[in-house]
Amino acid sequence: MISGVAGRYARSLFELADEAGALQTVEKDLADFEEMLAVSEDLQRLIDSPVFSADEQYKAINAVLDRAGIGDLTGNFLRVVAKNRRLFAVPQMIRAFRQIAAEARGEVAADVTSAHALTAAQEKELKAALKSAVGKDVAVRVTVDPSLLGGLIVKLGSRQIDTSLKTKLNSLKLALKEVG
Repeated sequence: MISGVAGRYARSLFELADEAGALQTVEKDLADFEEMLAVSEDLQRLIDSPVFSADEQYKAINAVLDRAGIGDLTGNFLRVVAKNRRLFAVPQMIRAFRQIAAEARGEVAADVTSAHALTAAQEKELKAALKSAVGKDVAVRVTVDPSLLGGLIVKLGSRQIDTSLKTKLNSLKLALKEVG
């Protein structure tokens, strides 16, 4: 269940996008914005910092959205979020939107972090394994984190499965400390 500020905003955006027949466009725009957040420390600082006024955040977000070519519906949504001083919750809004959209399609959303980019065949096999585990289609969002060294971290709802080599090595390190 999705609740709180992020859930309310995400639900509103979903309903507007659904009415406009623009769900795929909004999902892509949100993914693009999320990617921009991931690579830009300045943008991350803008949405996280309470130092910026609502007007400063609005002007900056407006410039970023225009330059990035983020669509009307998503752009207007993010502008409203900035005016309402809720930019700090945008990452949670994006996750909530993705979850609402997946549920509407009869899917379950899964976030997968991999040490290396997955091939199309590996991603297909992963989706099939997750589908057999949960009994529903699974929308998989894959991110790459080389620090994992190997393996995967799969977050599916409230469950997390961590088979990363990094975690296994840390567990071994901890076990050796307890012995010695």
